[in-house]
Amino acid sequence: MSDLEDIFYNRPHRVCQKWEHYFRVYEKFLAKFRGRSDFRMLEIGVSQGGSLDMWRQYFGPSMLLVGVDIDPRCKGYEQGKTLVRIGSQDNRDFLRSLVSEFQTFDVIIDDGGHTMEQQIVTFEELYDTVRPGGIFLTEDVHTSYHEPFQGGYRREGTFMEFAKQKLDELNGFHIDAHRDAFGGFFRSTFGVSFFDSMVVFEKEVVPSPRGVEAGKGA
Repeated sequence: MSDLEDIFYNRPHRVCQKWEHYFRVYEKFLAKFRGRSDFRMLEIGVSQGGSLDMWRQYFGPSMLLVGVDIDPRCKGYEQGKTLVRIGSQDNRDFLRSLVSEFQTFDVIIDDGGHTMEQQIVTFEELYDTVRPGGIFLTEDVHTSYHEPFQGGYRREGTFMEFAKQKLDELNGFHIDAHRDAFGGFFRSTFGVSFFDSMVVFEKEVVPSPRGVEAGKGA
């Protein structure tokens, strides 16, 4: 059992719901941030406050933890360096107000409303705020296949189709004809990882690729 699972199952916190396999993904990408005094995290989707408790116990008391929710009652979960902002994640003006207030984050987790518009707008507005070396993680992307969330298998406009396009953009150094349309994504993203119901973007300043050769006779 990982440290995060131990917190989730065995330590006191408010109600929190997760898919069981998410913990392997969290540990894989987030463990490196533990113990950092300047760590800054944004989680969209506060619900009953349990995940805020979980992250606080996992990363420690010095982190800045910002939660976002549409329910004004979530404001009551604020304490110390755990802050809550009330607003809708498909409201670009609201998201830009977060950027104006907080500037940057090391980790952003989108566990909000899970509609296609919400997930795509959130990524478009907030991805650039992730610091180099940071992570943008979109959860519950299985809603891309569910009609109530504007989804459908290979349906245009879903978050999964949006994320698949990002794989082409990731190779922008090699696609001369479309490079300008890709913006800076391929220069600021080291990798994109897909898991059941999750997509993880690794933020990094990426130099132009350089072929190398080594070995006897090279």
